[in-house]
Amino acid sequence: MIGKDKLFSIFDKVVHSSKADETEIVFIGSTNGLTRYANSTIHQNVYESDAQIIIRTVLGKKVGVAVTNSMVLNDLKATLKNSLEIAKYQRDNRHFPGLPGPADYARLDTYFQHTADFQPKDRARLVKKVFIRGNRRKFTMAGAFSTGDGEVAVYNTKGVRCYQPLTSASINIIAMSDTSSGYASGLSRNIDDIDPVALADIAVEKAFRSKRPKPLKAGDYEVILEPPAVAEMMEWINYIAFGSKAFEDKTSFIAHNVDQKIMDESITIYDDGNDASGIAMPFDFEGVPKKKVMLVERGVPKGVVYDRTSANRTGMISTGHALTAQSQGQGAFALNVHMAPGDKTREEMIASVERGILVTRFHYINGFIDTPKAVLTGMTRDGTLMIENGQIKRGIKNLRFTDSIIRAFSQVKGISKDRQLMPAWWDAIGCLTVPAIHLGSFKFTGTTDF
Repeated sequence: MIGKDKLFSIFDKVVHSSKADETEIVFIGSTNGLTRYANSTIHQNVYESDAQIIIRTVLGKKVGVAVTNSMVLNDLKATLKNSLEIAKYQRDNRHFPGLPGPADYARLDTYFQHTADFQPKDRARLVKKVFIRGNRRKFTMAGAFSTGDGEVAVYNTKGVRCYQPLTSASINIIAMSDTSSGYASGLSRNIDDIDPVALADIAVEKAFRSKRPKPLKAGDYEVILEPPAVAEMMEWINYIAFGSKAFEDKTSFIAHNVDQKIMDESITIYDDGNDASGIAMPFDFEGVPKKKVMLVERGVPKGVVYDRTSANRTGMISTGHALTAQSQGQGAFALNVHMAPGDKTREEMIASVERGILVTRFHYINGFIDTPKAVLTGMTRDGTLMIENGQIKRGIKNLRFTDSIIRAFSQVKGISKDRQLMPAWWDAIGCLTVPAIHLGSFKFTGTTDF
């Protein structure tokens, strides 16, 4: 950790002689320790410390961006010079509104010292408990356990001085037998919120119940999608539907259905970087405060997220969802996606199913089939179970699904009141916070032999 005061002092020196009209420096630093394990044995410990410094310079309406990972002052000045040289040869970006000025930001506790101090031996101690839980029922355990800390700073010559220290901890666990597997995961900024023993028990129970799976014909089934499955679908939906570019390009289902009810009224999805129940982050990579954005409210699409350039281009206002400068051609992106909870327990939803499927999670999802209809396809994995007469009866072989999420989410029979934080590729600065969902209809279009 470098710290706020030292970072901004360095940046003052970098821009002191800048010939740009406006200059922005974004710092993303992280240290991360990772313990990987397989066959109930730790096989790898890695540690990474890195930083990315993105410098954006503005000459009129021309914008240049250069990136370095060196905090040496001369290297930073050289990167600034490169950014200026790039800006000189750019075409005017008529939609670029200039850099923002300072603002007020929510105060959020995003740094936990115990998480930052966690060492390989501490992760090994908890992983050993995972092995013990698996060995009791003769399952081998595999997965990864990560802890780390970091800091994000946004500085510009118009007075923005944003700084946020961060910690994160995550674990994923797969319990395996010769014929089955089960999965569980945990994510939090605070390591004390993660209980690897309880998660190991979930994974083991899934693997036990899905032993010697039976084949099942493809078809339309009632399903209960557990949080990992919901999150994997929502990660794709976020990518193809909730950002400004997809909306402008009219490839998002929201663009075609604003203010029209297309899902069950129990479906509410929103982005809120200030909600401390998720992996909160109070500002974006332009230093704009994050706003709560209703994406789908009671089954009705409401809108998408914006950065300053996409907002200016479309007559909207930034919602505080800018990516870093070198990625802003992708438009704004939702990083703190929440699905509203319901009023059911997992047990109540299972008990209400006469004949259906419980899905632990998916993989190999593809969301580019028909984006205006939000059609996804993918495979079940690590615990696909048959429910009959309100009870989990047996494991079934994995299935391929192909379905419109708009259609599936119009068939809701229940949503759990408990939600889970689920990791995504951006989980240092956000995550997916989702419940389990009981759907009356979900289309499985293919079978497997495993």
